[in-house]
Amino acid sequence: MTRAKLPRLARVLISTLQSCSRMAWWHAVAIGHRGDAWVGRRRQGGISIFFGCRKETGERHGWLGAVGEMSKRVAVVVGGSVAGLACAHAAAGEGWEVVVLEKAAAPAAGCGTGAGLGLDAQSMETLARWIPGWGLDTSTLPLAVDLNRATDSQTKAARTLARDGDFHFRAAHWGNLHRRLHEALPPAVTVLWGHQFLSFEAPDDTRGVVATARVLRTGETVDVTGDLLIAADGSTSSIRHCFLPDLKLRYAGYCAWRGVFDFTGKESCDTMAGIRRAYPELGNCLYFDLAYRTHAVLYELPRSRLNWLWYINGPEPELTGSSVTMEATDAMVTRMREEAERVWCPELARLIRDTAAPFVNVIYDADPLPRLSWAGGRVVLVGDAAHPTTPHGLRSTNMSVMDARTLGRCLDKWSSEPTPARALAEYEAVRLPVVAEQVLHARRLGRLKQGLPVDSEAEGFDVTTAKAEQALQLRQSTMPFFGGAPAEGCQTANESRNVAIAESSPHSAPLPLQAASCPPRSATAALRAALAPLQPLHLRAPPPPPRAAPPP
Repeated sequence: MTRAKLPRLARVLISTLQSCSRMAWWHAVAIGHRGDAWVGRRRQGGISIFFGCRKETGERHGWLGAVGEMSKRVAVVVGGSVAGLACAHAAAGEGWEVVVLEKAAAPAAGCGTGAGLGLDAQSMETLARWIPGWGLDTSTLPLAVDLNRATDSQTKAARTLARDGDFHFRAAHWGNLHRRLHEALPPAVTVLWGHQFLSFEAPDDTRGVVATARVLRTGETVDVTGDLLIAADGSTSSIRHCFLPDLKLRYAGYCAWRGVFDFTGKESCDTMAGIRRAYPELGNCLYFDLAYRTHAVLYELPRSRLNWLWYINGPEPELTGSSVTMEATDAMVTRMREEAERVWCPELARLIRDTAAPFVNVIYDADPLPRLSWAGGRVVLVGDAAHPTTPHGLRSTNMSVMDARTLGRCLDKWSSEPTPARALAEYEAVRLPVVAEQVLHARRLGRLKQGLPVDSEAEGFDVTTAKAEQALQLRQSTMPFFGGAPAEGCQTANESRNVAIAESSPHSAPLPLQAASCPPRSATAALRAALAPLQPLHLRAPPPPPRAAPPP
């Protein structure tokens, strides 16, 4: 929407707010348009929400906006998943107003019984800052042991390949973590549920960004304006596609069957009795069972649930829409359960058989991105939008939490700057080498456990003949930065000058980056690029290309 198309009163409001923002940082957060509307206002979560009303009836109609408090800047977060809410916490904690656009109509009810996840010590410590009582209550269970075992599909016998008793992760429900993050949001955060992101602009006549969203309940559109656009829109990110249209997700070569078995009130049932015998350290252990060219994962979740995954090599399924999850037909589930009887021990096969509604994740990642921020330091990628990864290093959620933590610290460090450009440059310099190495290592770890060739080898890892020293590479502790990723900024003077040059001269080349008490950098550090100069952007984010129906 151009400014000329807005009603005169709205244009006066925008001009006034932008004029004030240069002096005292007042900001319009969202401006929509209806030709016969006037401006109203209500308060919501520390932000003044403006809305349009029909002159004749006073009925709320079609456009909404907001003005942040004095001395606060506004971050617009696209995506209300864990990554998006984590960024909302981090930015609000550094004094920013935050508006989150999320297409889901409402937050998920209940504690969530969906897929499980593993949280490292760094993520647990970070989440405890945002969620009261996190880690001190029953929301997580310990994963103190990382255990890789080999299963003989003929005899069903298991033997230990590699064991790490110093793992120190915690198991949690994804849904419960998301709910707790949402409930603990500070007043400076407003979540606009049922708002589907459509496009964004970074016009050259302001220092801000404008995101356009559709209100799914009514079909109308609203514009949300702020100083910073945080793209937390997942592995198929449409915002990332605007800047990297040639970047494609890479099929890993296998899919994962997933399920959560609820044993509430059924602890003594035959299924649980058998699984406790076969996996005696459940509740404290992350199990990886490897058979020939396949592997399964099993661990216990809070509130009497077991989370399992089974990775199966095969050609890439054809999906519909942008989701990488597909519902399984009854015939698919039946065949999968029959195959489980052939491959796994009877106890695991029975657990898989007794799990209701298993589903399929198609496993993708992407090559490390060349950069994480654009538009002169006004647009930044976080979470799976910044680093689509396979799940084998338990990295996705942990990387998202550290993205948010690092971004918040960089925003705080450079809060005296008129724009977030230097903050984003430092965020990129800190996070890019870490996530690049972790994505590539997770890719390698998955291929090892699936018996697929790695490192240009002709043959993959053979669990039936593997020696003890070969099996050590299966441990989670081989992940780069396993002991903790740097969260503090370490931007050098050269990097600071690069941003200043980019802002003052669109044609200036960036100065070479130099390390100064920064994390170790491998060849992936060459992916680091300088921020683009401030320039007008008028981008509509296209949806990912549709795919055909899944195979039978």
